[in-house]
Amino acid sequence: MTKPVLLRISAFLYLSIFSFIAFAQSVPSSEIYHQLLQLKETKRVLYVAAHPDDENTQLISTLRNGEHVQVAYLSLTRGDGGQNLLGKELGIELGQIRTQELLRARETDGGRQFFTRAMDFGYSKNPDETLQNWDKQKVLSDVVWVVRSFQPDIIITRFNTVPGGNHGHHTTSAILAEEAFDLAADPNAFPEHLKYVETWQPRRIFWNSYNFGGEFEANPNEKYAVFQVGDFNSLLGKTYSQIAADSRTMHKSQGFGATPRIGSAEDNLQFIKGESFQTSAFEGIPNRWAQIDGGKEIEAMIQSAIEKFNFIEPLVNLKALTEIRTKLLALGSKTPWVAEKAKKVNELIFETLGLKMEFVTNQELGFAGEVIKASLVFNNSSVVLVNDISLQLMDSFYSVDKRTAVNNEPVQIPVEFEIPEHTPLSQPYWLVNPVVDAIYTVKDQNMIGKPFNDMKVGGDLTFKIDGQEFKVEIPLKYKYNDQVDGEVKQPFTIVPEIDLKVSDQNVFLIPGVNPVVSISVNFNGEIKAGELTFKNLQGSEFEILGTEENIAQKKRIYQVSFKLDKNEKREVIAQFKTSDGKLFDQITHRISYKHIPNLTYFSPASINLIQENWGVSGAKIGYIMGAGDDVPAVLSSLGYQVTEINDYSLANLSLYKSIVIGIRAYNTNADLAANQANLMAYVNNGGTMVVQYNVSRPLLIDNLGPYPFSISRDRVTVENSPFEADWDHPVLAGPNKITAADFDDWIQERGLYFEANIAPEYSTPLSFQDPGEDPLNGSLIYAKYGKGTYIYTGISFFRELPAGVPGAIKLFINLIEQ
Repeated sequence: MTKPVLLRISAFLYLSIFSFIAFAQSVPSSEIYHQLLQLKETKRVLYVAAHPDDENTQLISTLRNGEHVQVAYLSLTRGDGGQNLLGKELGIELGQIRTQELLRARETDGGRQFFTRAMDFGYSKNPDETLQNWDKQKVLSDVVWVVRSFQPDIIITRFNTVPGGNHGHHTTSAILAEEAFDLAADPNAFPEHLKYVETWQPRRIFWNSYNFGGEFEANPNEKYAVFQVGDFNSLLGKTYSQIAADSRTMHKSQGFGATPRIGSAEDNLQFIKGESFQTSAFEGIPNRWAQIDGGKEIEAMIQSAIEKFNFIEPLVNLKALTEIRTKLLALGSKTPWVAEKAKKVNELIFETLGLKMEFVTNQELGFAGEVIKASLVFNNSSVVLVNDISLQLMDSFYSVDKRTAVNNEPVQIPVEFEIPEHTPLSQPYWLVNPVVDAIYTVKDQNMIGKPFNDMKVGGDLTFKIDGQEFKVEIPLKYKYNDQVDGEVKQPFTIVPEIDLKVSDQNVFLIPGVNPVVSISVNFNGEIKAGELTFKNLQGSEFEILGTEENIAQKKRIYQVSFKLDKNEKREVIAQFKTSDGKLFDQITHRISYKHIPNLTYFSPASINLIQENWGVSGAKIGYIMGAGDDVPAVLSSLGYQVTEINDYSLANLSLYKSIVIGIRAYNTNADLAANQANLMAYVNNGGTMVVQYNVSRPLLIDNLGPYPFSISRDRVTVENSPFEADWDHPVLAGPNKITAADFDDWIQERGLYFEANIAPEYSTPLSFQDPGEDPLNGSLIYAKYGKGTYIYTGISFFRELPAGVPGAIKLFINLIEQ
């Protein structure tokens, strides 16, 4: 029996194994040949923009698969501030989804992925506004860090540096890329980097020029490099347009499903600075093989392997690959690109043999102190002997008597170990520390730029092929069979031994609303004795009304009521203290979509207590979902009887005092569009209808209201921007009197996709104004129609209400109480 082992929690693990996982199964010989061409090429390109989905996948696909260069995309942000077409996740949850969508996109087009610490705080109209939110030096440091560590020969920006008519984040990405182009070579710039990397000077920088909505027209005063991006790759059996469309389609949360362009296409790169050139963007860029001792010999060996490549019997190529590997390892070079080439040769050898290696368990979650039963499976489909197979988890080794794999006879090694006491939770590294001024706090310099940390359980798998020793860092995966999707693998995830769940994140202590909250203490191990307390709350301000223990589900549920001494908003944190003194205060959040791995993150069990004297009727409210939001939960917490509408008959609609339409419903909900006449009849008969924002296209119907208006791209991005109000207007006058203070402390923005071309039947009680711009009065329109009231609003209630912004909640109450 093996002893309990420490786990390998390695930042390197994820990056080293990530690309290998994609090649763990045997691939067609044409794909191996394609990768041989990539092995020989040493040029490197860094593409820079601001958000997930900004990248030009057609150019990335061409550079990686046509030119065979190593290409990476640096996205300044993770897209936290965007919208979500798939569900209700926003903010840091959406950032995790979009991070994984980018990784799936890079798996598809062959590129690599980097990020800075910048948080996407929402739409920004110019770079000055952007850099008022971001600490420029920190983001610039990250861009310089990626340039120095990745060492690109050329940099390409998606956007230019000219402000106006573009997202401020976009323009900022180009500004920072151009500054980093010069600073990366300066040892006086960010000298703290130089403990880990060397200075680096790219050869030239380009702007990937474009003309959205029309054919590109070159400026005769500028110099361009041109790439053919629509060609067919016979090795892959796809055009670069097809690869690009498949890659872009991975941005599913943004609704970016793409159809490939048919036929030839060009991409134009406008030269910005650096060494000039005549025809090619790569002109004059040195061959890195020629810059290291022994490199030219290795390059000649790769070229020979290419020329003699056997497509019919791939094993014939093994000898050439192992000889290349021997020469590469003999270099003893720590240069990053050489290490990448050595890893690529390993992958080619594994693919040639048709190796399959997996370290799997039948559970997805584990906690410190838990004993995990897992299995290492190693299969070699070839006739070439693989021997001395073993797995090391820190100081323990696992193997079996049969340590050789050959002729498609798998080796299986049982592994049992205990998760150590102080193993970190599987928290995304950028969420471990608090966000400061829209910058994620990352204290380890070597983590900056990485797409995802890998706090996963893993070990070193070692074996020999033809006398050569191999070591592969391999993570533990949860593997199961789905009746629809077949084999599924998910990351093995470390969670707390005890976590909490609260029934309501926003608790309203207002007249007529029951202030009781359910707090569930969930035991992943044995049920333990303990005490529920609250940080930032006096003992006299809460009362535990009852406790219920569910042994089968291993949870203890507390019913708690609250009362504050004055009208205020206060954040409190639920804590469970066990009898041995351990404190647990984390909620485990799970996000699951089929196109990305399951995501897990942790946050304090916080509750917003909001005590106010608001008037709320508690009436029946119908809610029609669109793309997904958390507004219904907030309305329920306010005491409203909220029902999701699926029956659009007039008899059913008449049951509700008000009907609220979720965000982007007229973009996504075909049933809503088909029953618009019934909804207008509901208003005409005396109902109140509140419609939240939609985008201008695609709209499922033309007329959203009883009188004409259109949807613009206007928005107000400064969350505490100036405003003007008609205080006597019904929505501001009652039932709760709205004051100027109710527009304080909003988050991210005032609103988006405001109304335009507004018919005179509508009144506009509010106008908002970004600094230096004219006021916009299309944030909220109001009209009487028959006996009822119709309201359409672009105000970002879908952000403000779940965040517990009191003034926005108070205003929304007024809307539905009309």
